[in-house]
Amino acid sequence: MPRQGLTSARVSAAAAELADSVGLSRLTVAAVARHFGVSDAALYVHVRSRDALIEQVAIRAAAGFADALAIAVAGRAGHQALVGFADAWRAFAVTHPGQYAATQLPLPPEVGTSSTGHLRLIELSYAMLRGYGLDEPALTDALRFVRSTLHGFVSLETADGFGHPRAVDASWHSILDAVHTTVTNWPTGTRGQQ
Repeated sequence: MPRQGLTSARVSAAAAELADSVGLSRLTVAAVARHFGVSDAALYVHVRSRDALIEQVAIRAAAGFADALAIAVAGRAGHQALVGFADAWRAFAVTHPGQYAATQLPLPPEVGTSSTGHLRLIELSYAMLRGYGLDEPALTDALRFVRSTLHGFVSLETADGFGHPRAVDASWHSILDAVHTTVTNWPTGTRGQQ
């Protein structure tokens, strides 16, 4: 019988918070159970395994991430949309490192295709770049470039990987200007198109 007051929503919320504080790799059912002061068995009524717990965190995080990106790009296009999108991406990753890591994990197809947050992340990413007038396959190539750049930067930043004394924010803004220039001048030739 489920413990009174303990719900799947509360379990996934606590797991998301723990992922941010201890790291996604250290998130376990036992850690969430300790958070609530219950036995592991009491939690298995709400989550069937550690993998399922990680999936719940990923789904919850993707929804929050998508909300942040949607607000950041609303009413914007081109360079303004790119900067808003990138700044929201970075803020989410830095503020919620465990949840951000969960959004980057591959999910089973039946989970990923039913996660509205993940679907919105994809649509928002493409929508942000449509202001650059790219058609397929250049649109997907440019999106992969942008995503790789943003993910690489925030991964290094959250791991304290920037040791140079130059201000990280200054580098961030220079990089976004370079991304804008690159996407604006994206090659549209046939090389590599399939």
